[in-house]
Amino acid sequence: MIRLDSDLVLPFIADHLRDGMHTRASAAHLAVLHGTGQGNEWLGWQNMLRQPNDALLEDIAALGEEIRARADVLLCIGIGGSYLGAEAVIKALSPYFSSPIGAAGAVAPASPSAMGQAPGSVGENASLFGPAPARPAGTPTEVVFAGHHLSGRYLEQLLSHLEGKSVMVNVISKSGTTLEPAIAFRIVRQWMQKHFKDASSRIIVSTDPEQGALRELAKKEGYRSYDIPADVGGRFSVLTPVGLIPIAAAGFDVRTLFYGAVAQQSDIEKAPDNIAVSYAANRYALHESGFTTEVLSVFEPRLSGIGGWWQQLFGESEGKDKRGIFPVTCTFSSDLHSLGQYLQEGRRNLIETFLMVEDDRGGLAIPGVATSDGTPCADGLDFVAGLSMSDVTTAAFEGTRKAHIAGGVPVQTLHIDTLSEGDIGRLILFFEHAVAVGGYLMGINPFDQPGVEAYKREMFARLGR
Repeated sequence: MIRLDSDLVLPFIADHLRDGMHTRASAAHLAVLHGTGQGNEWLGWQNMLRQPNDALLEDIAALGEEIRARADVLLCIGIGGSYLGAEAVIKALSPYFSSPIGAAGAVAPASPSAMGQAPGSVGENASLFGPAPARPAGTPTEVVFAGHHLSGRYLEQLLSHLEGKSVMVNVISKSGTTLEPAIAFRIVRQWMQKHFKDASSRIIVSTDPEQGALRELAKKEGYRSYDIPADVGGRFSVLTPVGLIPIAAAGFDVRTLFYGAVAQQSDIEKAPDNIAVSYAANRYALHESGFTTEVLSVFEPRLSGIGGWWQQLFGESEGKDKRGIFPVTCTFSSDLHSLGQYLQEGRRNLIETFLMVEDDRGGLAIPGVATSDGTPCADGLDFVAGLSMSDVTTAAFEGTRKAHIAGGVPVQTLHIDTLSEGDIGRLILFFEHAVAVGGYLMGINPFDQPGVEAYKREMFARLGR
């Protein structure tokens, strides 16, 4: 479940904005639900939760099992919403020190005879230059990303990292013409064709259901393909094949993730004064009161990826017509030692939203420590001896929140119960609905991104297009 504590926001909202604030927010909420607002042709992210495609979920879950049985590495090629959501979910759900293939948990290549092949032959899971590593049951598949920036050095090192491994590729793009992933796919496609006889069966395409360069290439080359719904924009696509395929390949339950979002959508539809509407209303009222930057602060580092996805979702949805709240993510307590001073005493245009996980703060006990002669340790921290790390994290959160409020920062807190597929699914839908409501409150279309095209025109002009 998700809970919102926003009582500490109200003193910072201008008096004239409080009256009728939630009435206006409820009207915007109904416009999202009923598809009567701007950009209503882009509400597929909501509509698909009302009629879940269980056959597709089962298909993607089975594909995840296939990838894990067949590939050491799944290389996902995409940018923006084509990778941020998947990366965020995988990071949130993964243990800190899992051993990816190719690092500490590398699997040595098996001999051709051990793989059931004649020496020198090329089987389904074999490279043209020799057999690929065996895939023992339960061996994790490493999910890596490309096409999300323009670093040539990254691509060079990526190809080196892939050498000797069994690789599959998931290229994600509606058009197939976005510069960064298209260039990366050109390079990776050539590498795959050189290294694998069965390269076409190792490439999976997520693209427009009917048209575009990538759709045409998939038809020509026989790549397995999955549709990106035409009515779902990139930043809202994490619960489509765009995000679900990498998440399934990483070993997580995409059905539970999806149905967590379904449950949250159901809760939202039942209550016009739900917490997503309250969060949107608070942000709008603060925006109109002069607060123009929102900091999403987390104490659990695995949530930093959610912060990156949240930044795109809100920045690309709201930043139009000289309006919108600038989204920034901080990971505490690390960033308290870099940005804490600014948060406490910098410009007072900041909103802070804490995102806290209730059962994941760590129960490790802090030992009492004495020197070799039995005298107290000089670190001066004997007062924390016997406390758990959870106790310390809670104190850090409560102390930081109190200090920032006293420093003039309006603070609200989102609480989620667990870092689990179901609760992460709920959180995704919560933010998606909130940003849609917030856009309507600001009088903008939250689903388009006309400004993205400006830099593309200038960039392509310099490349000779």
